[in-house]
Order: sequence, then C-alpha cells, then structure tokens
Amino acid sequence: MGINQDEPVVAENPWEPVQVFSNTQSPRLARGVHNHSANLILTQVNKLVDWGRSASLWPALFGLACCAIEMMATSASRFDLARFGAEVYRASPRQADLMIVAGRVSVKMAPVIRQIYDQMPEPKWVIAMGACASCGGVFNNYAIVQGVDKIIPVDVFVPGCPPTPEMLLFGFNQLQDKIRQGIPNPPDPMAAR
Repeated sequence: MGINQDEPVVAENPWEPVQVFSNTQSPRLARGVHNHSANLILTQVNKLVDWGRSASLWPALFGLACCAIEMMATSASRFDLARFGAEVYRASPRQADLMIVAGRVSVKMAPVIRQIYDQMPEPKWVIAMGACASCGGVFNNYAIVQGVDKIIPVDVFVPGCPPTPEMLLFGFNQLQDKIRQGIPNPPDPMAAR
C-alpha cells in the first residue's frame, strides 16, 4: 500500500513540450555570422549625404524676443533637441548650418540677420519661429519687419505666440524631412534686388 522505496520517483516535467520543441530547432548562428554570401547596401550617395546632414544640424544662436525662451527650453533636458543631432548652439555663423530666428525682427536688426545669414556656409537652412518672425505678429507697424522671409529665405515656419518647444521640435522634424527628400531651399528674396 505504500510507496516502494526501491523505485525512484519521477516527477513530470511541465516544461517538456517547450524544451522538446526548442531543442529540435536548428541552432542559431553566432552574432555577426550570416549565411549570406555577401552583404550589399544599395543607395544613392546624395541620399546618404542628405541623411547625414539632416541628422547633424548645428543651429546658430539668434534669439530676439520671448520666443528665444522657448527655443532655450527646447534644448533643456525635458525636450532635448540633442536627440535630433542639434547638440550645441553655435555662436559663430561660420560653424552653423541652421538659423532659428526666434522673435520679432526690427528694421534695425534686419541687416544684421542678413549679414549672419551670408556668413553661414552652404548648405544652410532657416526656421522662422513664432508669429513675429513669420509675419510680424501683433506688431503691424513701421519698426517691425513683416516676416523674416522678406530678408532671408525661410525653409520652415513655426506658428504660435510663443510657440511651445513641441512645436519647434515638430518644425525641426519637418526641416529634417525636407533635407532628406532633397527639397531645395526657397529663392533668396534679396537676390532679385
């Protein structure tokens, strides 16, 4: 009636179906070892260069008004513009390829913006951040330029008064898509003069 001491007790293995299935599969290859005879990457060189440019934009410092506070917040840890390759704002226009015009542009400041834009190396891009930079905003008078696109070609307009850091990040992503697709810059408004 009792358990025979001479026979070993064998408990059922609940993992047996899984173990049998996984042990019958062909073994995986070691990392870095492939069965392919040759690895091949097909792309165009200009698309590769455009991807590299879009992933490493270096913005120039150009905060003119309250939108500059939002631009600074975009670089802080909460929004972290560095995720998109714009790690450091450059103080020299010769080291920057992106100008973010953040705030209203007075008529006195217009020649300075144009000079900084002309000092930037090619290729270069411009984001107009905020209603004041895009169209003059609430300042419809003789002292404020009614849109920075009257002075320099603007690639992306970011609306808002002031635009939030998320809106600037969205505009930044739009510019990256534009660069990756190879869309050319708009015509220079001062070239015709």
